Amino acid sequence: MKDKKLLLEQTKTLLSRLAETQEGSFSKNDMDELVDVLHFHENQYYIQDSPLIADYEYDRLYKYLEQKELENPSLKRIDSPTQRVSVDLISEFNSVPHLSPMLSLANSYDADDLKDFDAQVKKWTGTENQTLQYAVEPKYDGGTICLVYDEDILVRAATRGNGTLGEEMTHNAKRMNTIPLRALFSKYGIKKVELRGEALIPLDKFKEVNAQREKEGLEILANPRNAATGALRVKDSREVSKRKLEAFVYQISYIEWIDEPKPWTFHSQGIKILDSLGFKTPDTNEIICQGIEEVIAKCDYWQSIRDEYAYEIDGMVVKVDNLALQEESGYTAHHPRWAIAYKFKAKQATSKLLQVEFQVGKIGSITPVAKIEPTPLAGVTVSSITLHNEDFIRSKDLRIGDTILIERAGDVIPYIVKSFPEYRTGDETLIQFPTHCPSCNSVLKKNESEAAWKCENTLCPAQILQRIIHHASKDAMDIEGLGKSIIERFNELGWIQNIADIYRLDYEKIAALEGFGTKSAENLKNAIEKAKNNPLQRLLYSLSIPLLGQKASKTLAQYVESIFDFCEWQTENYTAIKDIGPVLAGEMERFFSNESQVNLLNELAELGVNTRQLEEDKPHQFDQENAPLLGKTILFTGSLSIDRKKAEKLAETAGAKNISAVSKNLNILVVGENAGSKLTKAQSLGTVVIWTEDEFLEAINYK
Repeated sequence: MKDKKLLLEQTKTLLSRLAETQEGSFSKNDMDELVDVLHFHENQYYIQDSPLIADYEYDRLYKYLEQKELENPSLKRIDSPTQRVSVDLISEFNSVPHLSPMLSLANSYDADDLKDFDAQVKKWTGTENQTLQYAVEPKYDGGTICLVYDEDILVRAATRGNGTLGEEMTHNAKRMNTIPLRALFSKYGIKKVELRGEALIPLDKFKEVNAQREKEGLEILANPRNAATGALRVKDSREVSKRKLEAFVYQISYIEWIDEPKPWTFHSQGIKILDSLGFKTPDTNEIICQGIEEVIAKCDYWQSIRDEYAYEIDGMVVKVDNLALQEESGYTAHHPRWAIAYKFKAKQATSKLLQVEFQVGKIGSITPVAKIEPTPLAGVTVSSITLHNEDFIRSKDLRIGDTILIERAGDVIPYIVKSFPEYRTGDETLIQFPTHCPSCNSVLKKNESEAAWKCENTLCPAQILQRIIHHASKDAMDIEGLGKSIIERFNELGWIQNIADIYRLDYEKIAALEGFGTKSAENLKNAIEKAKNNPLQRLLYSLSIPLLGQKASKTLAQYVESIFDFCEWQTENYTAIKDIGPVLAGEMERFFSNESQVNLLNELAELGVNTRQLEEDKPHQFDQENAPLLGKTILFTGSLSIDRKKAEKLAETAGAKNISAVSKNLNILVVGENAGSKLTKAQSLGTVVIWTEDEFLEAINYK
């Protein structure tokens, strides 16, 4: 293999070339470079478990190779990645042959790709005038496994390997409770069978595993996929149990019959058989689609809810459901023609760290923010990413000029996964953390027990501005129309210099301001007047008291008639309340003994802002006799108007037990918009009571 540094340079060149119009000749040297780069990154991904480019970028290079091989067939190399499937063999395990080849899947990225796939299948099978039935299953992002059962007993389990040979890991498979040691295939006339599946870790269990490893002083696992594939290869099978691996089975790939063959007609029928035998399988009530338009809609839907799913998935697998049509479609050397992977928008990509800005938060914490080359990621262009604190920068070994791997956690929050020291040229520079506040030039200080540097000047202009923004935010006073950019604009005009100024705005001036008008000014006035009547818990949270979150604000609001009661409280008053500790008690005491803060509260009261306990602040409790949902199990699905965690807490307070999946044990399903598969499954059971959000709130007498 070529020098690693050279291959990384060639990678950068190739990815840059893909962003440009492809013209000109393509030589043997070009082909050699492209194949060598792909081999290098295959090794980094499958053997080293240390990928140096994002999956999406590898896929782009692979498709580019396919294109160039099609255009230049004489240049195709025997060892091209298109001529074989992925390799993950390591020498520590015995190699065993698969009973049928394990091929890769062709990839698709949009509706047009899926339509082309549909047209090709119809052409191969002579069904141009028919609507084909497809099975559409989640594309699990874990470690592929192959299971062999002989006379109903699990006799072998192996990894994917090179598609012909895999690494035998039966001892590890037996540690997974989702893999039956005995399954009654003989009931269906089957003597010997080979199954395909995926070993993976549920996302909630992955967090638990890492929390336990942290307690034990072990290295934190990077992500669920690597944790799963790594566990398949460990010699001590107890590690499989520790990592809480599960297995989904999604394909019957080989059968030997006891007597006469008794084949079924559809792939989905085979999945139902596996389900009946105790395997964890894709939901057969959800996977069937009639025609490619339903397939496209199904893929779009799953992409929108992927982060609500209990497992990591990176796309969907679309299969022709009719087994006879699968046979007619046939195979290439690389993939079956009757199946295709629909890849979700990339969650990861590489970019370049250009510079770091330091921002001042509402309580003085200094937050470094990375400015990166604008990079498309999961449907948006990312150009800024928080670096949290100095320790984060050091732990990631970040430098200005670095090539970095970024992702969007939950497709929302951009995050730097790691830097790539391999790409460094020597021109990169260390990130220098400031010693003085970027806003007021005060000396920064750092508490030994905290990670953040802080500006302790409470009159720092940047802090004041951030506290105003927080006060008006959705989770605090929820003033619609008074977002960050509007507050910054009003601040520059001198109209809002502190929180109280929000409640004495001149709406005639606002109406005359460019971009507003009378209607916009009136809407803003109504929103601010509405905010004046907020419950006490919202006002408390809006004051930016250090360590005081929403939950603690709600708790404390239950114990006072007026916010000014806290002026008389001492540490023991706070710590007598469950979940209120001495550190938060100290912050509350400091705030309410500060004359300027109390003066601000007096100003707010004079301006009409509610400072007293309202009905919503009072504890909403049921005793065991009148709890309306006592003994019931409940599950929420779809988009709700109230926060999901809040809904679950309300249900718990009303006596219900929250569970995580639809099953025969579920009593009540509360559905919001776009409820999806859970609603369908609950309806099919016929025993689940289905409520709207309003019906749920009415049942618990929530106002």
